[in-house]
Amino acid sequence: MTLRSAAVCAVSLIAGGALLTTPLPARAALGHAYVSVEIDRAALGATVTSVSAGAYTIHTLALANHGVVKEFTRADGTVFAVAWQGPGRPDLRQLLGEHFDTVQADNAARVGRRTGRPLSVNRTDLVVTTGGHSGAFWGVALIPQLQPAGFSVSSLR
Repeated sequence: MTLRSAAVCAVSLIAGGALLTTPLPARAALGHAYVSVEIDRAALGATVTSVSAGAYTIHTLALANHGVVKEFTRADGTVFAVAWQGPGRPDLRQLLGEHFDTVQADNAARVGRRTGRPLSVNRTDLVVTTGGHSGAFWGVALIPQLQPAGFSVSSLR
């Protein structure tokens, strides 16, 4: 092996090792396990407090911009609903995970551009409602099949 090929091999090994140890972006989301609440907390730079409400737990994430995100988990730890309010929209791709694409698809304008209307989805497997204006945004997202017995949608507000 020549000195040049040994150097190329060493650089390749180092670069490959760096790729293996580089953390991938964390995605947590609606419909995922409790660990996703911690991933959201870290990704959003929030502090979290949790309160049990019987058949579910509410995890309140306080954001740096004074916004609030609430993630609702069942007894088994599955996130079945998310609610938010604050001066800016939180990272909905982070909070909704794969459901974000459904929200985008259901709210695509016919001519291919977004309108100023609030986002909404009303499907049997996903309900999303948003609203507000500059400085005061809010929204809720729910997977109806995952909500525990005794949960009231009014708890989302």
